[in-house]
Amino acid sequence: MKTVRTPVLEIGYRETGPAGGLPVILLHGWPSDVHDYDDVAPPLAAAGFRVLVPWLRGFGPTRFLDAATPRSGQQAALGADLRDFMDALSIPSAILAGYDWGGRAACVAAALWPARVAGLVAITGYGIQDIAAAARPAPPDQEFRYWYQWYFHTERGRAGLEANRTGIARLLWKQWSPNWTFDEATLAATAISFENPDFADVTIQSYRHRYGNAAGDPAYEALEAALAAQPPIPVPAIILHGEADGVSAPASTVPRDHLFTGEMERRLIPRAGHFLTRENPGSVVAAIVRLAQRQT
Repeated sequence: MKTVRTPVLEIGYRETGPAGGLPVILLHGWPSDVHDYDDVAPPLAAAGFRVLVPWLRGFGPTRFLDAATPRSGQQAALGADLRDFMDALSIPSAILAGYDWGGRAACVAAALWPARVAGLVAITGYGIQDIAAAARPAPPDQEFRYWYQWYFHTERGRAGLEANRTGIARLLWKQWSPNWTFDEATLAATAISFENPDFADVTIQSYRHRYGNAAGDPAYEALEAALAAQPPIPVPAIILHGEADGVSAPASTVPRDHLFTGEMERRLIPRAGHFLTRENPGSVVAAIVRLAQRQT
């Protein structure tokens, strides 16, 4: 593990592959961590990529530098963290890949700072939240999938997350990736990252903010205003979506495909669920390699 300081965070990250290789940044989801890429990073490094896998704010060894900084998990903060991470490591541009929270960070960066993004693997598609439309109810079967989000809007949910971090993750892993058989050792290796002192606060703020039920960090107000316009993503992109994803059914994300205005391809991955990077790492490796080939 390495660390680097940005204006807001000390970010823990893993790095493999040659220092002069094309940078690839792999971004994990919630509730998970850098172990999402245990089977993705090695083949990429062996192929000559410089592979970086950071822990997001509120996870693992990543820490806020100032106790007074709001413990926000809003989308603008995640995107800004990614930009700042690249700045701190003097990375002018990189291929980004991510899902869930990490996919949101990658989509934000690709939309707001496209010159910094050589290519994007957007797992489940366009990840920028439409907060203005968040009060609009979804079909009942989709609302059911979001039970944990409604739970976190209550103080009982906050207390439940504090008390049952690993238990909630275990349940969601099973629900979101029904064809993935993981063992307790795999879960335990990732659950260490939930012991971060800011994990619960960042989580609760994230899920409340996306529905307009929590204030954002004023430092990101301008970025949130830009994201409210649902900006297009003009960089080359490959969308991967597990056909058994228990959070977002593949058909539910297609309507926003038009927001990818660069060269775009969508690939449906059979049997895979939400934790695609763990269930079918080869599909992620292949997408990144394809994006790299398009640059040559």
